[in-house]
Amino acid sequence: MLIIPAIDLKAGECVRLRQGRMSDTTVFSSDPAQMAQHWVEQGAKRLHVVDLDGAFAGKPVNQTAIIDIIGACPHLVVQIGGGIRSLDTLESYLKLGAQYAIIGTMAVKEPSFVQQACEAFPGQIIVGIDAVAGKVAVEGWAKVSEQLATDLAQQFESFGVSAIVYTDIRRDGMLQGLNLEATQALAQAISIPVIASGGLADMTDIKALANIVDEGIMGTIAGRALYEKTLDLKEALQLFDSGH
Repeated sequence: MLIIPAIDLKAGECVRLRQGRMSDTTVFSSDPAQMAQHWVEQGAKRLHVVDLDGAFAGKPVNQTAIIDIIGACPHLVVQIGGGIRSLDTLESYLKLGAQYAIIGTMAVKEPSFVQQACEAFPGQIIVGIDAVAGKVAVEGWAKVSEQLATDLAQQFESFGVSAIVYTDIRRDGMLQGLNLEATQALAQAISIPVIASGGLADMTDIKALANIVDEGIMGTIAGRALYEKTLDLKEALQLFDSGH
């Protein structure tokens, strides 16, 4: 199972939000590339990069920081999201050296866009589904729709999506623990591998995830827990290297 450190970019800095609110920001580093290198040194195999400004603007904003991250960690698998609203933007990220592009808002607004993306870039498309009480949120989490996360995910079954990042917004950045029940329910409802996100707190979450990994959970994203040191990345990775 993958444990994927998150680097959320705002104004070129590595930050974490609470419940997706841009007004509730903690800056953890002014050098995102150096932070990426740190996670590689700790054993990370993949990195989750989000252009927060881009998610609200609907277009890339933090490209310089993204270029620096990819340049600093040439052997790291990078998945990028935030503001991907066109195939051109998607292609530009993949050309920069990202292995995966994450489609969020457009997956809700135009599911056919996901299909086009999967056809154009096979095996490189991840869908990000962000939910409040099981309902999908879009546009940097600023709006909540009436659509259920499981219904949305099932639309992508035949498209060739490589994974779905499922985030519980109310828990994100709160260190309250993952919403394992909702994550497991989603994984059971689809054949696409699921990456759990939002609220990861400590090794208790990691061990609980290990128990349901066979349900179709391929990994989890770790943000504030790593930055505030309630979770040790090396220790978490060792749990899976030792047999999970």
